[in-house]
Amino acid sequence: MEVQWVGVEASRPSPPRIAVGLIFSILFGLWSTQALEMSVGKIPFLEAVNGSTVMLPCTYTSCIGIENLYFNWQFNDNGTMHKVCDSVIVSEASEPDVKIYRERVEFVGKNIENNVSILLWNITFEDGGQYTCFGRNPKEKDKNHSAIFNLIVVDKLQVVDNTLTIIIASAVGGGIAALMGFMLLKNFTLFVLSKLEEKNKECLVTSSGIDNTENGLSGSKADSKPTPKKK
Repeated sequence: MEVQWVGVEASRPSPPRIAVGLIFSILFGLWSTQALEMSVGKIPFLEAVNGSTVMLPCTYTSCIGIENLYFNWQFNDNGTMHKVCDSVIVSEASEPDVKIYRERVEFVGKNIENNVSILLWNITFEDGGQYTCFGRNPKEKDKNHSAIFNLIVVDKLQVVDNTLTIIIASAVGGGIAALMGFMLLKNFTLFVLSKLEEKNKECLVTSSGIDNTENGLSGSKADSKPTPKKK
């Protein structure tokens, strides 16, 4: 008895399914790029003197807007996170009612500027460390993001020795000045030489005309004696 094997061809996705998958991928990519982002600026650290007042900056961005955005500031105390302040921003047009959990802390952000910065008054060495600005946006399916800012508290600011910088700047400036002086001297020398060359040419032409006159060549003004008349 002969047994025949019947092969089953694998199903291929139809064009509509491919189009739907492509659209879904594009939408997912756009959603990812529009997600909430918290930022503490281009320089995420600050060195401040003990007893001074400093601002810890933080702003948020969201391309699709916010709705009941939750944010907080936390302080990392040797691995233990302590909440500094928190609040909920209902909408883009509302100002948050911020709860403060630590002394000498003031909320100075403005929602119209997407700003959730805080101010630390009369800082001490214990205030130095890592601060985290956290945000969560329910409008983006509770998408959350955080940014870290480091505060360094010192007894006094170190004076930066700019001697080497001044020496380098002076050397570069002196080199540029010397180059400019050389170029000016070169141009002046070329100008003087060109004028001398023109004057020499004029002298040669004048001398050539005088020589021709003395030798009685054509065009010269030689003295001629009058021809005597016959009687």
